[in-house]
Amino acid sequence: MEACCPYFDPDYENLNQRINGPRVTVDNESCENCTVIKVNSLTEQDLLLEVLQVLTDMDLCINKSYISSDAGWFMDVFHVKDQNGNKVHDKSVISYIQQACLSLSLSNPHTAKRVIGAIRIHQNSESRKQKEVTLSPKLEQNSLPDCTEIEMIGPNRPGIFSEISAVLAEQRCNIVEAHAWTHNDCLACVAKISSDEPTSPQINDPSRLATIEDHLSTVLHNGGVKARFLGCNNTVGQADAERRLHQLMFARRDFDQHYYSEIGVGKRTMVSVDRCNEKRYSVVNVECLDRPRLMFDTVCTLADLHYVVFHASISSHGPFASQEYYIRHKDGRILDSADEKQLVVKCLEAAIERRICEGVRLELCTENNPGLLSYITRVLRENGLTVAHADIETNGENATNVLYVQDISGNSNIDLTVLEAIRKQLDPLAFEVKHYEVPSLSSSPKRKMSSSPERDAFSFVSLLRSKIERFISM
Repeated sequence: MEACCPYFDPDYENLNQRINGPRVTVDNESCENCTVIKVNSLTEQDLLLEVLQVLTDMDLCINKSYISSDAGWFMDVFHVKDQNGNKVHDKSVISYIQQACLSLSLSNPHTAKRVIGAIRIHQNSESRKQKEVTLSPKLEQNSLPDCTEIEMIGPNRPGIFSEISAVLAEQRCNIVEAHAWTHNDCLACVAKISSDEPTSPQINDPSRLATIEDHLSTVLHNGGVKARFLGCNNTVGQADAERRLHQLMFARRDFDQHYYSEIGVGKRTMVSVDRCNEKRYSVVNVECLDRPRLMFDTVCTLADLHYVVFHASISSHGPFASQEYYIRHKDGRILDSADEKQLVVKCLEAAIERRICEGVRLELCTENNPGLLSYITRVLRENGLTVAHADIETNGENATNVLYVQDISGNSNIDLTVLEAIRKQLDPLAFEVKHYEVPSLSSSPKRKMSSSPERDAFSFVSLLRSKIERFISM
């Protein structure tokens, strides 16, 4: 006899989500200087971080934000500008924001990755159109070579990025994309490479990958090197690579080393952890320099430490920013021990400081020629300069190399005669030079941070604002 069972509609599992959201609105009317993006949805784990990854991949600057996740409902409000400080008016970009956030909220990671990939390709296309650069047929077909991703972590030393570039060039590897950070005595790098052989662009042979790993490990003094073949995976955004850089640095415990140990003396980032007794939250306050991707760096660090953000309020005032997060551990605990609080403070300070690049910013827009990055970094090293931070991106036949350089002693003040000598050696390659100095937080008009270990009164400002906006949007 055949067993009978009741019919189950597969759509029922997602019925609650389909009825109650998600909703994404992009508003250019209510705020004079910013575009307001609101995301309403049922609460899902890490949804805040995923939304931030979408905005980060689109290079949007968050000037203000209110976060509320209560009673199973999630609401984010972001006041954003583009890189030029303007509202987001492009209808196609707005549509992409809505599609990406909706796909994330609908728990469809494959759709989300495809949408985010389309966003990045669209942005790159628009950027090159503005610069009057002809698009290659390869890019117009929305395709890039099959890539191999390499993660590297090891001790930092002058010229290390130049040595890495030289090894990849010797192994006949073309750098499609790379992001490298140095912080304290650590270097972390995430790179996508392909073969410079036009007949076989893939690097998927295990023995060849093992050889590349071995050579890089030698350069990194037996540091960690991991290579994996991605295939035609062009939907991974820059925010994914940057989160991985945070994780690599955290695993290397770069936060245990402090160059700014005296409070208030040359310190650029101030973090405190209080306690809200009434609602059983731990309250994290951050005062630091305002910059793009700041909120992303903070939230992804809290997520990697296994904390959940329930409410938050972020604002900027001039060149400085204030952040307040109401958090609990994933198991519902708050931060009770002094050691746990100290770890959170150290990790957040390190996460914020990692991205700050002091020194001279060099930007070179060139044709994508294998070995060119190795040549550029070798010229810098021969002139006594070292790369402290790098962002390399390839768009079709064109490559953009953004390098922050210092002298071998870590000094960001570089003699103009040295830069002129480099310019002559790299001729006819043209590059843009920009000096960047980071001010001290001690000069900021910030509010005084509470020294009390507990906070008896719960601030409902951001929560109330979020609740009101939620009801208005219904």
